[in-house]
Amino acid sequence: MARPAPALPDAAALRARIDESGRLGVKVRPGAREETVVFTVDTVLVKVRAPADKGAANAAVVQVVARAGAGAFAGDAAARGGTSRSKLLQVSL
Repeated sequence: MARPAPALPDAAALRARIDESGRLGVKVRPGAREETVVFTVDTVLVKVRAPADKGAANAAVVQVVARAGAGAFAGDAAARGGTSRSKLLQVSL
């Protein structure tokens, strides 16, 4: 059975959360049952199936957020929080 596509928000709403220097703050939940991007009052919650092991969750977060329409990522996308669940992603606008 194929995995369902991730539940993604409106791309314009996600881009609106990117600050003027191209940074997007996210909170990550690795090992989730499904891949989703959810807006909360103060953050963007990104749920990924990948485990938090050897950067697998970080790579999955970048893929899911890029598919959601945030933009492209250059080099190491995690500007801050490489091993934390709260991350600051650098988006190439």
